[in-house]
Amino acid sequence: MKGEQIFAHVDHTLLKPTATWQQIVTLSDEARRYGAACVCIPPSYVARIKELYSISLRICTVIGFPLGFQTAAIKAAEAADALNNGADEFDMVIDLGAAKSGNWMIVSEDILAVRSAINGKTLKVIAETCYLDHDQKLRLSEVVAASGADYIKTSTGFGTAGATLEDVRLFRSQLGNTVKIKAAGGIKSKNEMVAYLSAGCDRLGCSGAVPILFGENQ
Repeated sequence: MKGEQIFAHVDHTLLKPTATWQQIVTLSDEARRYGAACVCIPPSYVARIKELYSISLRICTVIGFPLGFQTAAIKAAEAADALNNGADEFDMVIDLGAAKSGNWMIVSEDILAVRSAINGKTLKVIAETCYLDHDQKLRLSEVVAASGADYIKTSTGFGTAGATLEDVRLFRSQLGNTVKIKAAGGIKSKNEMVAYLSAGCDRLGCSGAVPILFGENQ
């Protein structure tokens, strides 16, 4: 696959807590120049980036990030605020404690609250697979599908591990074509990007894709 074809599936991402305005602008310029699926940025920058780029750039932001233990009401309020500021896509972290406890009703209500707040925009549900066992991943797949979310996403990039091909294949086997998959966390090479797309991902969350795909040695 050519770099442009791969980058069209990339959520060009910068979510470090120290991310500066100039770094976010550089990220956004790269996303638009090379044709990223969207730019994924902290909520505090959404309004300013929307004002700067208007409709020429698709903007994603994060909800309940990175730990996921905010209440459903707080996550919904975060999502509504980001929507008002111009966000097009929303990556929310599940209530991991509820999932580990087997309280799937809370997990479901959490997702549905955000789904209701974003007025039909794209919703990606972050599983943080490094903390879930096989059976919990299967159950979460069912909950995400039932919630009407558009994607299940493997990781925040802030957990103990990131995406794995094994988890992507597990989600794909369970979800069929009903929910798309986003792999994120630790994807460091063009070969890995191609492997994740071939395994069934529609999106990749990457912070370093531009030098990998468009650097002088590529």
